[in-house]
Amino acid sequence: MGSVKARIADIQRASIHDGPGIRTTVFFKGCPLRCAWCHNPECISFEKETLYYPEKCIGCGKCSEGCFSGARVVCGRDMTAEEILETVLLDRDYYAEEGGVTFSGGEPLAQREALGELIRLAKREGIGTAIETSLILFDEEILGEADLVMADLKIWDEERHRAYTGVSNREILSHFKLLDRLGTPVIARTPVIPGVNDDRENVEKTRDFLRSLRNVIRYELLPYHPLGEDKRRALGLPPAGFPVPDRGKMEELRRYADLRG
Repeated sequence: MGSVKARIADIQRASIHDGPGIRTTVFFKGCPLRCAWCHNPECISFEKETLYYPEKCIGCGKCSEGCFSGARVVCGRDMTAEEILETVLLDRDYYAEEGGVTFSGGEPLAQREALGELIRLAKREGIGTAIETSLILFDEEILGEADLVMADLKIWDEERHRAYTGVSNREILSHFKLLDRLGTPVIARTPVIPGVNDDRENVEKTRDFLRSLRNVIRYELLPYHPLGEDKRRALGLPPAGFPVPDRGKMEELRRYADLRG
């Protein structure tokens, strides 16, 4: 107790996009996947990294003292679970019944000890807990204690999944089934990437699998957005290069994603 640390990329307060209600989102650094479209590329590596935005540089020559203009941003800080909780508690008056804290990334389950401690501390304070995960990793105790799990099923075809994420989806599918036995509510999600998984077959096969599970309360299709392109450039990475799916295509795919059929 007190010495468990997590490597955090960022903590975002007053978030409305990472689960129900108003939430504080804790972004863990490090992920076993290498999704070609990742919009949090600064969360992939487990190491501390510096993002460089040359357009913000004012040429002050004081880089060694810390960047005052925001041109160089260090991503990755080691914080104890208690330190993270202090930030989470700042917004507790806004959480109400639906909101709370979301542990995201990266892959939060890659830092299991810290994640487990944070879940326990938050629950002790009466704060709702959610985990955003790829489900490439599994921890029965942690996932069973969370109030909500938001899990991605990115691509149904195994070989395509491996080509675009670096890993097979077989273990992920197995973990969805294991998670179903725990009784934790699940929101399943697919990021829709044009030319990768924006076809009817992918959505329908994913939907049919999810229909076989008891605890999936919703299946969401999330349109790709190039949020990560600036960060990719700042990390010296090539652009992802994917287009944004058009609204008509998203409406069509969402009809196929209906779990009620």
